[in-house]
Amino acid sequence: PNAPRTATEIERESLRAFALGASIVHAHNSDIALSGQAAADDYLAAWRPILAALPDALWYPTLTSGEGMAAKLDHIERIARAVPVPMCAFDPGSTNIGMPGPGGLPVGGVYGVSYEDVRIAFEFCERLRMGPALGIYEPNALRTTLAWQRAGRLPAGSMVKLYFGGEYGLMSTEPGVSFGLMPTESGLLAYLDMLAGTDLPWSVSVWGGDLMQTPIARLALERGGHLHIGVEEF
Repeated sequence: PNAPRTATEIERESLRAFALGASIVHAHNSDIALSGQAAADDYLAAWRPILAALPDALWYPTLTSGEGMAAKLDHIERIARAVPVPMCAFDPGSTNIGMPGPGGLPVGGVYGVSYEDVRIAFEFCERLRMGPALGIYEPNALRTTLAWQRAGRLPAGSMVKLYFGGEYGLMSTEPGVSFGLMPTESGLLAYLDMLAGTDLPWSVSVWGGDLMQTPIARLALERGGHLHIGVEEF
């Protein structure tokens, strides 16, 4: 009930987050089902005044629920015609999203992101000069990202967001079904082994949990990473 939904609430909370020291703010709009110009207009109602107050703020919207990666990104280009959008979020890999079903067994669906989707999204970022904010749900997504880097095709400004699966996962109100690596020291070190020598900026978050109650928050800061917190993950 305390999550900001209206443009006024998003404006207020975003400005508070920046004032308290946030480097980057990620926001949704009032309805993720909106697409195209309707989605863009809904974002702009909040972000025009935010960026008037903080013209250099680093921020990014989310994807819409449209069919196909190009459709999911369409509103972002529309927003960028009106205000600066320095970053673009997408997830360069697939994962299972679920919850406990009968007997505690996993039920749910597949959040699918194909290699073709990844190509479309990276080329979108390159064309519009946006830094990709990359949600890494599973190690495969990071390996895909690193393949683009090795090929010299990873857009400038790429940020690797390491998503660790908390006890409640991505969408459950009951614990017991999650995704990805656990938020442990070994889990973070496994990702850092993969990132060694890449110089990519990275952050940690715990989806369906509390980052600050895990050992990876302090370890991330000690190793040069960033902390990714907020109502979306918690």
